[in-house]
Amino acid sequence: MRVWAVANQKGGVGKTTTAVSLAGLLAEQGKRVVLVDLDPHGSMTSYFGYDPDVLEHSCFDLFQASSAIPPELPSQLLLDTSHDHINLLPSSTALATLERTMVGKDGMGLVVSRSLASLWDDFDYAIIDSPPILGVLMINALAACSRLMIPVQCEFLALKGLERMVHTLNMVTKSRPQPLPYHIVPTMFDRRTNASLQSVKEMREKYPENIWEYTIPVDTQFRDASKAGVIPSSFGPDGRGVRGYAKLLKQLLAAEAS
Repeated sequence: MRVWAVANQKGGVGKTTTAVSLAGLLAEQGKRVVLVDLDPHGSMTSYFGYDPDVLEHSCFDLFQASSAIPPELPSQLLLDTSHDHINLLPSSTALATLERTMVGKDGMGLVVSRSLASLWDDFDYAIIDSPPILGVLMINALAACSRLMIPVQCEFLALKGLERMVHTLNMVTKSRPQPLPYHIVPTMFDRRTNASLQSVKEMREKYPENIWEYTIPVDTQFRDASKAGVIPSSFGPDGRGVRGYAKLLKQLLAAEAS
């Protein structure tokens, strides 16, 4: 199983859309995908019709078990989605209490890594959607993944979030045996606006080695797919946003193969 994470220390930049879109495209290629929702807001969980405010069991159970996770627990927490090849490890609002209630508990930074180890033979890919806050949940996502996507909305305020995210990544990388490959993905691009054009230009100048060569355009089909609870590629396979993510996936798979 390959483990990818989607993270940024700013909300509203397209993290959940990126994770669900990539998962959908992989699933349509016959790959088995587990989506891991580590955001207490539960956007991905809500996307597939579940309410993170009322779920009795979620990723929070894994953190409660911490270093003594029963090997069967991760599979017991899996929920079905609108696609047969995609399962969900859901979020719940209880995740927001982790920093306060479990501070100092051993093994908290490797909970997701250990949990995915129990699912290793059941899935081809895991894609983690992390919260926009640096803490134990984001650290888990970065520790578990072998590749990171950083979606960045094409507007000036989002560039500050990108700076913080890259700084965090540089700190985390020091504790890894190898650097974590990451890809900056410009999202919500509107070529009609100066803000989009200039922000992409600035990203390309500042992060030339890590920014993806294309952009994900503004596309209302993402919103419509989310409302219907289905992967974007099945809702509108020819949409410009889906075509953008198909290009991104092609590059990611090529990088994995190299």
